[in-house]
Amino acid sequence: MTRIAPATPASRLHGLSQAAIRGVVAAAQALELGRADEADHHVIGLLAMYPDHPEVLRLLAGAQSLRGQFPEAIATLQRAIALRPHDALYLNTLGSTRSNTFDYDGAIADLRRAVELDPGLAVAWYNLGLVLMRSMRVEESAAALRRAVALKPDEFSARVILADMLRAEGRSDEALAEYRRVLKQRPETGMAWWGLADMKTLRLGTAEIAQMQRAMQQSSASEADRIATGFALAKAFDDEGRFAESLRTLEQANARARQRQRWNAPAHAASVDAALAAFTPPRAGAVAALGTEAIFIVSLPRSGSTLIEQVLASHSQVDGAGELSDLPLVLTEESRRRGQPFPQWVDAMRAEDWQRLGARYLERTAHWRERRPRFTDKLPYNWFYIGAIRAMLPGARIIVGRRDPLETCFSCYRQHLANNEYTRTFADLAAFWRDFDRAATYWRALHPTHVFENDYERFVREPEATIRDLLAFCGLPFEPACLDFHKTERDVHTPSAMQVREPLRRDTARAARYGALLDPLRAELGLPPFAASTQKD
Repeated sequence: MTRIAPATPASRLHGLSQAAIRGVVAAAQALELGRADEADHHVIGLLAMYPDHPEVLRLLAGAQSLRGQFPEAIATLQRAIALRPHDALYLNTLGSTRSNTFDYDGAIADLRRAVELDPGLAVAWYNLGLVLMRSMRVEESAAALRRAVALKPDEFSARVILADMLRAEGRSDEALAEYRRVLKQRPETGMAWWGLADMKTLRLGTAEIAQMQRAMQQSSASEADRIATGFALAKAFDDEGRFAESLRTLEQANARARQRQRWNAPAHAASVDAALAAFTPPRAGAVAALGTEAIFIVSLPRSGSTLIEQVLASHSQVDGAGELSDLPLVLTEESRRRGQPFPQWVDAMRAEDWQRLGARYLERTAHWRERRPRFTDKLPYNWFYIGAIRAMLPGARIIVGRRDPLETCFSCYRQHLANNEYTRTFADLAAFWRDFDRAATYWRALHPTHVFENDYERFVREPEATIRDLLAFCGLPFEPACLDFHKTERDVHTPSAMQVREPLRRDTARAARYGALLDPLRAELGLPPFAASTQKD
């Protein structure tokens, strides 16, 4: 095969005036720092003069992505790539953008093509590693990230993710050392600060608070850096009992994130209603036994789903696969095939179509049954697809994780959760909670033998009884190892990675410590205001 020389910055700027080149540089810098308004200003000016220039189109796509307009960004990039089909940087941008629409297969294909065209493009190796991680292809992800670091030792984002992997493997001392090395070289690296804060067992004190405050003032800090550092700073204030400062810092960090993308609560509520209606009454689906290997764990984030998975993964018959993207990807494939979004095509499906989709899901997840006959899939948002799961995989078991709504929403608000834009305001959080509650209650009533609700607070109070109930629901015989779940050695790639390696904690509730400061969230959830007499030590 003829080797194509990598594109150069000069070749991408061909045909632009000197003034336009300065505009391109300014737009690129604004995008790098996450400054959406500034990037828009430069890109709009460039489009007026060069509406069909591929580099201008690439920058437009970057600005669209920053605003969360991912389908538009993909269409723009496809126009640019038609003009520069062998440019690795363009394919890298397309792959990165596709990943934001959860088209991980397409993103991986784009990014592999990018590194094939230009093996020295560190950012493409980094993005490839990131998408592979989201697809739970951990070993491949680590290899790609290490390649990015080898090519560009100051690729701090890749180094932080590698540290996250060390933490997932239980190698917390090594992870801690790498986070600190990154911060020594680039103190404003927000995700390194968040990595430290998210270790749970580590308390960031007065010295670190001062360092984070200085880092957020650095002109070289991107908006993403400031957002992540803000969440870490709020955690440090919380550790010191400075609850008002912690909440104020969280408001600022979430507001920064919300400037880039806003959650559309009414549209989401309508989509949930459509999904419920599409599967009422339940669809005639695949054969009854299809999917008995799968155990779905669905919930809002921060509701104990990792704990449930850790218990089940401690059983000799179950492999804990983590947050798999395969179910939504299979449904997305069908949406493309039919030219309609889910669930608009549900009425056209026959039993053999659901059988086909169920078989496709099991084909994609076969890797997780190589060691043990059953596996967990704990992608939280799969609660939205329970109707489809029941049609595709009638033999699957579905566990809905529930936790006190105030604790759940506040924990989501405090956590730096990428691509979960409903967590930015109390109003959006409450609306999302109601969507989840409505759907989970409905599916449980419609499918009582296949949908089980796990109450986190009961788990904490009565762990053995709860664990026995979970195993019985899944058709698994009791094994003592499930009671000692914290001793099970496995990679855990969620915010609860450190906690599930410890004996069960009973002190995870935090809302009462904030007292009346959380009354606005209580009001959004329809809960009474805080009463000091109910506060527990």
